[in-house]
Amino acid sequence: GVAVDRPVPCPAMTDALGFDGKVAIITGSGGGLGREHALMMAARGALVVVNDLGGAVDGTGSDKGAAARVVDEIRAAGGEAVPDTNSVSSAACGQAIVQTALDAFGRVDIVVNNAGILRDKSFHNMTPDLWAPVVDVHLNGAYFVTNAAWPHMREQNYGRVISTASGAGIFGNFGQANYGAAKMALVGFTRVLAVEGAAKNIKANVIAPVAKTRMTEDLLGPLGDQVEPRYVSPIVTYLAHESCEPTGRVFSVAGGRVAEIFIGEGPGYTDTELSPESIAANWDAVTNQDGYEVPSQMADEIGMYLKHLS
Repeated sequence: GVAVDRPVPCPAMTDALGFDGKVAIITGSGGGLGREHALMMAARGALVVVNDLGGAVDGTGSDKGAAARVVDEIRAAGGEAVPDTNSVSSAACGQAIVQTALDAFGRVDIVVNNAGILRDKSFHNMTPDLWAPVVDVHLNGAYFVTNAAWPHMREQNYGRVISTASGAGIFGNFGQANYGAAKMALVGFTRVLAVEGAAKNIKANVIAPVAKTRMTEDLLGPLGDQVEPRYVSPIVTYLAHESCEPTGRVFSVAGGRVAEIFIGEGPGYTDTELSPESIAANWDAVTNQDGYEVPSQMADEIGMYLKHLS
C-alpha cells in the first residue's frame, strides 16, 4: 500500500467505526447520495476515490468539476481523496476507475455502486433509447466497476460491496420499468456476490434508499425535506466497515429509518400429482404467507423442496 497522512480522529470518534486507511471507490459521488457517503467515510479515515462523470440526470453531458469539488471538500476537512471522472458504462472505464484507486492508494477495499440516471416513461412509451442507457449505468456499471475490483478483493481476502437498488424495482413504481428492472437486477447480482465472496471475506449488500437528490426532487414533493441524503450514508458506512457481518441482504433507508427487506417463501402446497385444477383448488395454500422461511441462497430453497417432497 501507499503511506498517506490521515486525520487524527477527534476524541468523540474514538469508539466510532473507523476505516484506518481502507480504500473506497464511490461511483456517482460528485453530488447527492454519493457525496454524502464520501464525506462520511472520509471523515472516518477512509481513502476515497470520488468517481463522477458529472452528467445530467438523464446521463447526457459531463462536468469534470463535480468530482473535484467533493475532493476539495474532503481535503479541506482533513481527509484524503482523489477525483475520477470516468463513466461506469464500459469494462474499460470500470478498469480505469479501479486503476485510479490503485495508483493513488495502492489497493481497493470497498466499492459503493451509486451512479445512476433516470429516463422515466410509462411502459407503452418506453423506447430502446430510454431503456438501454438506464440499464447500462445502474446494472452494467455496477458489474464493470465491481468486476474490476473483485480480483483485488479476492487476493487480499477482504472486500465490501454496497449496491444501490430502489423500491421502484423491489415493489414497483409507475413509469420506471427501465430503472426498476435494473435496480431489482442489482439485488440478484448482490445475492450471488455474497455467496461467491463468502470464502474470501467479501461481503455484499444492497440499500434501497429514498432521498431528495437532483434525480428525485421533482418526484418527492413535500416529503423531500424529510429525506435528506445524509440519512442514507450511515447504513452505507456500516455495511462498508470491516465489522459488518450481514451479507446478501437488502436494507430500506430513508429519513432516519432503516429496515431490512427480505424475500421469504411460504410453505406452499405439495401434490406429486399436481395439476392446474389442484393448484386452483388449493390457491390459499399456494399463497399462504404464514410460516415463511427466508432462504439465504438457492441451496436453502432447494432444501425446502426436499423437506416438503420427502
